[in-house]
Amino acid sequence: MTKKTITGIRRASIFSPNHIGNDAAIFTGTADYLREKGYEVTVYTEQSFLSMQKKSERVFTMLRNRQAIHRLQQWETEGCKSVNSAYGIENAERERMTKLLTENNIPYPDSMIVNTHDNVIPLLEQRKYSSCWLKRSDFHAIHREDVTYARHPEEVQEMLSEYALRGIEKVVINEHIEGDLVKFYGVAGSSFFYWFYPFENSHSKFGLEKINGEIRGIPFKEDELRDICLKAAKILNLVVFGGDCIISTDGVIRVIDFNDWPSFAPCRREAIPAIGDIIIKNTSDRR
Repeated sequence: MTKKTITGIRRASIFSPNHIGNDAAIFTGTADYLREKGYEVTVYTEQSFLSMQKKSERVFTMLRNRQAIHRLQQWETEGCKSVNSAYGIENAERERMTKLLTENNIPYPDSMIVNTHDNVIPLLEQRKYSSCWLKRSDFHAIHREDVTYARHPEEVQEMLSEYALRGIEKVVINEHIEGDLVKFYGVAGSSFFYWFYPFENSHSKFGLEKINGEIRGIPFKEDELRDICLKAAKILNLVVFGGDCIISTDGVIRVIDFNDWPSFAPCRREAIPAIGDIIIKNTSDRR
């Protein structure tokens, strides 16, 4: 029997700040799982994918390079089946994500998108932000300075100038919400869903979890968390996903970040079969 073929595209290390090993491990584990299921897997880097001459019919990928995203989108319009879809990967970029989630009533912090050259102090005072988060709007966080915490409007203005000096034109500003920080991982179309408190597990990319402080153990409904995350994944067109929520002191759950195919580091062994099976299902000829 002829083996089915599938193309895997790794994530470039620049898009895995402080998680290069973890991102590589989930990708490699998924590739090995597909091989065990009888697939012939050919793996490319994001750069080598851009020079591929022949289009693949099936792809699984963690890519994030914008040029690579657009090329894979072209493949998808021509019939290629990909997990995640390149359209979903693009939707996970900060500005798009913020607009899509807020427009579709996903619980999310009060937010605004501003130009880095704007005077935002009057707007912040009008909205009565006591503290907030600044996040580059055009992409995921690559450097520690791409996500910053500000304690008052004047500090926000100073930070905007620093973003502008780095060539970043727009920033998403999220109101800071007091509460418990929860990290989650999921695979849409499967029973797999995992959450934990990153502060307790010292799981961090840039150490910003310390700002929320120690866990209070605020009660919340786990089924509601899962339902919110699955709804957000559907809106963003993501299958393999993860991110962060805040459980505020009144028990309200709000998504504060949503990512395409994160590392699944604390639950990798359990996640790999779920990811592999959904790739097989979503790229099958019968789909």
